[in-house]
Amino acid sequence: MTQTTARMNIVFLDGYTLNPGDMEWTLFERFGNFTAYDRTRPEDVLQRAREADILIVNKTRLTAEHFDQLSRLRLVCVAASGYDVVDIRAARSHGVPVCNAAGYGTESVAQLTMALLLEATSHVGEYAAANRAGMWSRSEDFCCWNEPLTELSGKTMGIVGFGHIGSAVARLAHAFGMHIVAHTSKSPNALPAYVVPASLDKLFAESHVVSLNCPLTAGNRAFVNAKLLAGCRPGLLLLNTARGGLIDDTAVADALRTGRLGAYCCDVLSEEPPRADHPLLAAPRCYVTPHVGWATLEARQRLIETIADNIRNFMDGHPTNVVNP
Repeated sequence: MTQTTARMNIVFLDGYTLNPGDMEWTLFERFGNFTAYDRTRPEDVLQRAREADILIVNKTRLTAEHFDQLSRLRLVCVAASGYDVVDIRAARSHGVPVCNAAGYGTESVAQLTMALLLEATSHVGEYAAANRAGMWSRSEDFCCWNEPLTELSGKTMGIVGFGHIGSAVARLAHAFGMHIVAHTSKSPNALPAYVVPASLDKLFAESHVVSLNCPLTAGNRAFVNAKLLAGCRPGLLLLNTARGGLIDDTAVADALRTGRLGAYCCDVLSEEPPRADHPLLAAPRCYVTPHVGWATLEARQRLIETIADNIRNFMDGHPTNVVNP
């Protein structure tokens, strides 16, 4: 825990994942009395936040009950693009603006999305591990493989959600020679010339690869379900670097076992950290990374700067990145 004294009380309830010790908090300390906790249990939120004028949270939930009791609170900054951890309606009813940090991790998350896709199609990590175990050394030929290798050029990628990250994924996939279709609320005129809009059913039916890059809402929770997957192209590669709650875990695990899905590649799960018997951890052809797409040093530094800008602009009377106007 770190602290300095000045004008305003700013409390970061779960700062460790953003800054495990390789960066400084000085941008926040300039604004006032700053306290950063590594982690905060739900039962400790009220006690730690009671004197805060400004709260910063990453994955710590703020509920209607919290807003009812935190009468001093003036601003909530979410250290993420998604803000589903905050009861937006309750914050609005108490006149507390909630600011997110959209865009800070765009390039890093898009990079990991393509890394997951390349692992599922080229199996670099799997072959490196197999060769350390002697596979190539035992081969009678100059080359050997035990997994199918897939060329991306000419394949179709469907992207669900076309915000900052979705558009970056499209740009990278297009550079690989892929055809891009997107399910988005944006008008066709707002899309790059190489992107074709499509309905959700059509996108899943025609794409070789689908990347989920949309926010999690009450209306789309578990929308990737058994019914949708029943109509997908057999062997579809499904990527999810958005939110674990977008998929039905059991339906995806079943689709992997039957071969309806060729692979599921994700950086997010419905439970984080997951329980040991989470259905996807033991599913075949399931590639899971531990929510690290956002965690490059460069992205985390941009995140700190964005949060600091949100605080500064709020104090100057013109808050930015407000998600509950």
